[in-house]
Amino acid sequence: MPLAGKGMLLTSMHIDAANEADFNRWYDREHLEERVAIDGFLEARRYVAHAANPKYLSLYSTATLDVLDSPAYRARLANQTEWSRRSMAHFKDMLRVVARITISNGTGRGAALGLVRLRPSADNAGAWRDALQEKLAPQDREGIISMHLLESEPELSGATADIPAVRNEGARDWFLLIDGTHVGAVSAVIAERFTGPAASPFPLPVSVGTYSLMWDLAKSDIARG
Repeated sequence: MPLAGKGMLLTSMHIDAANEADFNRWYDREHLEERVAIDGFLEARRYVAHAANPKYLSLYSTATLDVLDSPAYRARLANQTEWSRRSMAHFKDMLRVVARITISNGTGRGAALGLVRLRPSADNAGAWRDALQEKLAPQDREGIISMHLLESEPELSGATADIPAVRNEGARDWFLLIDGTHVGAVSAVIAERFTGPAASPFPLPVSVGTYSLMWDLAKSDIARG
């Protein structure tokens, strides 16, 4: 199972050009390390859009889903740094999803990421999960490293007192992650398996996008530092 742990926090947002330089400094110099240092957090990855909306995406892996409702994490949310409060106040169209990793196939991570957002219902979730076991198989696909399913936990997703995320019907959505060596390979799999005629039994996704990896940070990196 290439994704470390069983839980994941997915965040994405826009930022105005006037605040973008400080936003990126905050993420790169404070925020990612601060989050990965929390007990139970294992790693984090930052992405910038190649063809996606919103522009910035971050993925945080945790040992278990419960880490994202733990006293250590809640204490950090309740005691944001001044730089964090200032930066988060500028977020636009933020999506904040706490999810279970329920399918994870392949080995490793790629420089390009595809993100496919699906909206299941209670009636079709089981059938969709079964169908995704086959669709999220990277074997024999040139340029594809690994593929994963994140199933949102609505009670833990969305805004907090200090994070102005959007609350909407998407709190129960699923997110497919497609890791590849280049955007072309990722885009081809999305077109073939999730937006073309072979997408059945799935309807058209709520959204699709491709991202380029900016950098990643593991708990072991902090320990070495």
